[in-house]
Amino acid sequence: MAEFDYDLFAIGAGSGGVRACRVSASLGARVAVAEESDLGGTCVNLGCIPKKLFVYACHFRDDFEDAAGFGWSLGDRSFDWPTLVANKDREITRLNEVYRKLLADAGVDVIEGRARVQDSNTLEVGGRTITAANILIATGSEPSLPDVPGVEFAMTSDQAFHLSELPRRAIVVGGGYIAVEFAGIFHGLGVATTQLYRGSLFLRGFDDDVRTFLASEMRGRGVDLRFETNVASIEKVSGGLRASLEDGSVLETDAILYATGRGPRTRGFGLEEAGVALDEQGAVSVDAFSRSSVPSIWAIGDATNRINLTPVAIHEGICVAKTLFGGVDTKPDHTGVASAVFSQPAIGTIGLSEAAARETYREIDVFRSTFRALKHTLTGRDEQAMMKLIVDRASDRVVGIHMVGADAGEIVQGFAVALKCGATKAQFDATIGIHPTSAEEFVTMRDPV
Repeated sequence: MAEFDYDLFAIGAGSGGVRACRVSASLGARVAVAEESDLGGTCVNLGCIPKKLFVYACHFRDDFEDAAGFGWSLGDRSFDWPTLVANKDREITRLNEVYRKLLADAGVDVIEGRARVQDSNTLEVGGRTITAANILIATGSEPSLPDVPGVEFAMTSDQAFHLSELPRRAIVVGGGYIAVEFAGIFHGLGVATTQLYRGSLFLRGFDDDVRTFLASEMRGRGVDLRFETNVASIEKVSGGLRASLEDGSVLETDAILYATGRGPRTRGFGLEEAGVALDEQGAVSVDAFSRSSVPSIWAIGDATNRINLTPVAIHEGICVAKTLFGGVDTKPDHTGVASAVFSQPAIGTIGLSEAAARETYREIDVFRSTFRALKHTLTGRDEQAMMKLIVDRASDRVVGIHMVGADAGEIVQGFAVALKCGATKAQFDATIGIHPTSAEEFVTMRDPV
């Protein structure tokens, strides 16, 4: 492949692109990556990392209130939004440099600028023409806004991470995990928060018990959830914004955040002109190995709109590197992918929802438990947790694990290994729990509902 400048050229230095480049370089390939923004992609700069830091910030309000039940007396306390934003920005800057060092140490050339594909083996970056035996599209996704009058006065999650001041009132529009998480963040930081969703219940695709349980818990915390409601128009008024809703009601607010979906970020990179097939959403159409319709062009992560999670993009990037330079054709495995929603309380989930399991298996058993965590016997907080197992009756195999409650992501990650290994309900039952923990509930549920 010496006739090309590089063996692999990636467009996009997010988590997936960076991992693909590093693994490829470790396998002896000559690798470069182009990035027009900060290294690390959406996850590091405008997604997972800053979002989780904001969620941590929210928890302190509850912790301060709960401390009294354990004998602690706290004095006056206040929250300073600019301090949180500045500290978050400092950590993001540190991570950007970590990514830069990882690439440099791996021998990957980092080229700043927007790359554009000219043909199957040629790219242009900043007026420079570069050739590569293989091109990897790892450009991620971007938020989308609906065509609503006055939507220019609203923001997306991208802007929410950099607000100069925290609003007193906020409306979050959307029913996906980003909307749910930001409704919790705003509310947890003391903002009077309303979440609007056009459907009858948010988090479509999640288990129905998870959805209804979280809605109840969020309302119990004070979030104003309004389903089957949508914004008809937005206007700027003295003192803030006015949202006119489709049901005729009006809400006054200081900020409106739209989290109504993200789309593949694939336009403007020359893909269609180079013959790369995109689907109706703009995602790169790929085969089981992440190869596009042009054999030398590959795509991973949100740009393909398969499972839009950072660890999945990383996994896909590793598979491409192994396929190209490791001597082993490697398909990404998209089965049994665990995920978490950092709502308040949090969700952890893996496997099939109850509805999906009923469609897949002849007969299933469902085990469900709701309880008050030990901590809250002293705090007095009326917060519940919910855990659920779904079992294929014929094989006794656990095919779905769902939790809503504190540390749900941390707990479900461990059980994800068990599900991936095909664990049965009998094996769950034979496992001795760690007491007293919430996690032990998953191995002590005996009677199906």
